[in-house]
Amino acid sequence: MSYFDNDGCQLHYEEYGHGAPVLLVHGLGSSTRDWEYQIPELARHYRVIALDVRGHGRSDKPRERYSIRGFAEDVAALIEHLQLAPVHLVGISMGGMIGFQLGVDHPELLKSLCIVNSGPEVKAKRPRDYIEIAKRWSLSRLLSLDTIAKALGKVLFPKPEQAELRQKIFQRWPQNDKRAYLASLDAIIGWGVRERLARISCPTLVITADRDYTPVAQKQAYVDELPNARLLVIKDSRHATPLDQPEHFNSSLLAFLAEVEQAAPTANKDSNAC
Repeated sequence: MSYFDNDGCQLHYEEYGHGAPVLLVHGLGSSTRDWEYQIPELARHYRVIALDVRGHGRSDKPRERYSIRGFAEDVAALIEHLQLAPVHLVGISMGGMIGFQLGVDHPELLKSLCIVNSGPEVKAKRPRDYIEIAKRWSLSRLLSLDTIAKALGKVLFPKPEQAELRQKIFQRWPQNDKRAYLASLDAIIGWGVRERLARISCPTLVITADRDYTPVAQKQAYVDELPNARLLVIKDSRHATPLDQPEHFNSSLLAFLAEVEQAAPTANKDSNAC
């Protein structure tokens, strides 16, 4: 269990394995624990660093306004603290947004980017969008974390054989700090960097579940705007793909990372020759 300080906030992170650095960034209301099916597999080949985002897990939960840019600056500070750059960054949901923000602000810090069930903006564009955002904002304030956990667990893991995964949500979600959770939700709503995606030139793998909250076509649209990206659809999965389809997710991620690592020496050689 390790900590470092950035801007007066003590942030918790964990390290495993050796090799090229792979940095894991979780989603809203989550923590390092939700990478439990990825860390052992990744650590066989890479140096794995998992961070508790500000306001989450074992990190401090300062009473302040949070922002995706602020979260990304915390990630940049961790990369500098551990002298990791450039890193392979894997981010799910809000963690993917943090990855996008880091990519447009500090592209030099990334060797590759893997975005899981996420997007480069959360902006209302149609009347239905405004309604859905307002509904989520309101319910998050009206309902207890226990109630949210029970509803979320059933949405993410509806199958009878996923009872253990549902139980993890039931147990872990209420452990969030409600104020920090709401501040993080507020950081997401209205955020966006889509107009700056051209700055992200590193190899990018976008993984989407076929039953994620947003349709596959929406992910394909922004993948087409990235200079060096491709889309992978994982079937029979919902928003928590690393948990509900760990084997498919892990094998796909490891194949992508190996591909980037194999290409890196050639890229460096070509760069030195210029």
